[in-house]
Amino acid sequence: MTPVTPATEPVAGLLLAAGAGRRFGGPKALAELDGRPLVLRALDALTAAGCHPVRVVLGAAAEQVAALLPDPGQAVRAEDWATGMGASLKAGLAALAGEPHAVAALVHLVDLPWVGADVLARVARDATGETVARAAYDGVPGHPVLLGRRWWAEVAETAQGDRGARDWLAGRGDLRLVECGDLGSGRDVDRRADLPGR
Repeated sequence: MTPVTPATEPVAGLLLAAGAGRRFGGPKALAELDGRPLVLRALDALTAAGCHPVRVVLGAAAEQVAALLPDPGQAVRAEDWATGMGASLKAGLAALAGEPHAVAALVHLVDLPWVGADVLARVARDATGETVARAAYDGVPGHPVLLGRRWWAEVAETAQGDRGARDWLAGRGDLRLVECGDLGSGRDVDRRADLPGR
C-alpha cells in the first residue's frame, strides 16, 4: 500500500451517502464489501487520509446508516436528498461552514469502495482556501473533488439535481487534475453485480 501523506493544511471530509440506490436495489451506504458497509469503508478512508472533521450526508435509510457511524455527530441530514446529489452537497457544505479551521472540503462518494486513503490524501495534499482539484484516472476526471473554502457558498448556490458540482467545475481554468491512475481505477458501484461475490 502506498504511504499516506496528509495535507499540510486542515481539510474536512465530506462523504455523500444519501442516495436510495434505485438501480442498485437499495441504499449503497448499507451494502457490504468484505463484510464492511460501504459507508464505513469510505469513512475509514477519509479518516486515514487525515481529513478532520468528517461529515456524512444521509438521506435514504438515514436512521439505519446513522446507526453505523462511530460518532452520531458526523451525520448530516439532507431533507431534500431525493432531488439529487446537489441537495446532499449543499447540506454537507452548510454543515462544514461552522468548522472554522478547515481550509477545504474533500468531497467523496459512498459508492467508490476502491478509492482508498492514498488517493484521497494525494488529492488533498496541497489544499488551500482557493484550491479546486479532482482526481483523474488515466486522464479521466473522477472523484474525490477538493473544494477550497472560498468556493463553498458559490458551489452550494449552483448545485442542483444529480449534477452536484459538475456544472460549476466545467470549464474552470483553475481546476487541477491530480492523476491517481497508479493508485486505483476510481470505478464506482452501480449495480450489485459490481461487488465481488455477487
